[in-house]
Amino acid sequence: MSGTKSGGHGGGADDPFQEGTPSLLRQPKAVWATAGASVVAFMGIGLVDPILPSIARGLRATPSQVSLLFTSYFLITAVAMLITGFVSSRIGGRRTLLAGLALVVVFAALSGMSGSVGELVGFRAGWGLGNALFVSTSLAVIVGAATGGSTAAILLYESALGLGMACGPLLGAVLGDLKWRYPFFGTAALMAVGFLAVTAFLKEQPGPARKTGLLDPVRALGHGGLASAAASAFFYNYAFFTVLAFTPFVLDMSPYGSGGVFFAWGALLAVFSVLVAPRLQHRFGSLKVLGASLVLFAVDLIVLGYGDHTTAIVCTVLSGALIGLNNTVFTELALGVSPVPRPVAGAGYNFVRWFAAAAAPFLAPKIEEWTDVHLPFVIAAAAALTGAGIVAVRRRALTIGAEEPRPRHTAQDGATVVAG
Repeated sequence: MSGTKSGGHGGGADDPFQEGTPSLLRQPKAVWATAGASVVAFMGIGLVDPILPSIARGLRATPSQVSLLFTSYFLITAVAMLITGFVSSRIGGRRTLLAGLALVVVFAALSGMSGSVGELVGFRAGWGLGNALFVSTSLAVIVGAATGGSTAAILLYESALGLGMACGPLLGAVLGDLKWRYPFFGTAALMAVGFLAVTAFLKEQPGPARKTGLLDPVRALGHGGLASAAASAFFYNYAFFTVLAFTPFVLDMSPYGSGGVFFAWGALLAVFSVLVAPRLQHRFGSLKVLGASLVLFAVDLIVLGYGDHTTAIVCTVLSGALIGLNNTVFTELALGVSPVPRPVAGAGYNFVRWFAAAAAPFLAPKIEEWTDVHLPFVIAAAAALTGAGIVAVRRRALTIGAEEPRPRHTAQDGATVVAG
């Protein structure tokens, strides 16, 4: 990245994230095993979308109570970001991945056996811990082992995210139509397969030159560019998870209907993450793409909130395209805007943004209970605009940060991560 300029001022030649043409398909088996397990990990996020109303009926819970499935999951995920680097730099990336996968298998299975919404919320918290250990380390592993540079690795990671977000609601719909418990058992089984694949194909990678401290991710946020990216992503994630966790109650469809909507949503998310975002970044620059996408996301949320049922479906699906753009640019920005090791920067960034992912699923239905169905979307739109405003106001910090030469690190977070 050294020697390049920010994407905030122009086209591809000025973009800090253009590092050559990715080779997505020519990857080692270890990368594909990790990416495949990542798909299933991301499936677990959207898995419950189509069955939220079914869970509410099955456990005699209110929408706000059921939405705590997301809140407990992401609250634990946010806090766990402070320990993932600490753990993986001591026991290695491979063992951290396997520990995370094992926790997901156990707590996903326990979620399917829950007898109350309280038990289910608690088991989802344990699931969130496992997912944090796996997801944060999997990105470092993919970046370290993938061919084609960090851009190829990030696009592969975003491909896994998009595919998982698309297939999660579909799996939830198919299995949830039989019984709301079955999607949890299905996820446990798939993650067990991922555990075996990672065990078979991923070798332990070189240990880090320096062990990560518990407060290193917090200290990393002292960098103005990374702090700005994290703050903008915080507000964006609030809007994102209002769509993901609250919209199924607004659409009020059958598991198959809701699953179909969110499958199309996830498909657009994947396409725009992997295929469209890099082209737009090359032409217009990362910061311009991010700012414009956040503004369009705000407009989409307002129309979703005030439109009729058909309009709400269309806007929900279209939001996937904008979320895909935002996810890719935010990920690259977080990893490239500061000179600190990428795993540490990613942990600090995720620590901030996942708190919004925890807040939105709980607050959105509560706001509806206190006011009406429109206001949650108005607040989400305001959050997206706030994120765009931070990008505009802090453009210089984001630009200068992206131009700073990154020191070379032989290994970080249990995976080889060469930067610079």
